[in-house]
Amino acid sequence: MTDTSNAVPHADMEVDASGLKCPLPILRAKKALAQLESGQVLKVVTTDAHALRDFQAFAKQTGNTLQAQLEEGASTLHFLRRR
Repeated sequence: MTDTSNAVPHADMEVDASGLKCPLPILRAKKALAQLESGQVLKVVTTDAHALRDFQAFAKQTGNTLQAQLEEGASTLHFLRRR
């Protein structure tokens, strides 16, 4: 049996913002979140070094919950739960 307590959160929608520089990953996330219902989760894949801090600030400003930020190779995965 595999322990899934540290599993990657489930995402209802995914946005690949790889190769994009700020503010484009945030703008793509904002647009995608508008399509989700309250409580659904958005996964955003980024390669911009500043995205880690950008998504933390974005979550704080918008009231959406930043569930996790995971580094996967050259990418960072951000999981936002819509408020």
